[in-house]
Amino acid sequence: MDVATLTAKGQVTVPKAVREALGLRQGDQLSWELEDGSVRVRAVAPLDLAYLQGLDSSLSDWSSPADEEAFRDL
Repeated sequence: MDVATLTAKGQVTVPKAVREALGLRQGDQLSWELEDGSVRVRAVAPLDLAYLQGLDSSLSDWSSPADEEAFRDL
């Protein structure tokens, strides 16, 4: 088990063994999830912008006025 100390500015250094095990590098993002008095920290995968743009264009097929009316009460 690795232990880190919280600084006066609220910062924590991720232990080297954890960074290496997760392949973390400078600029990577971490998410913090609170659950019953504990915190789960997860590495956040970088967004694939090209994938998201392709997904967005395919979703526009479902945004006609008829679709809005059909799904209004869901």
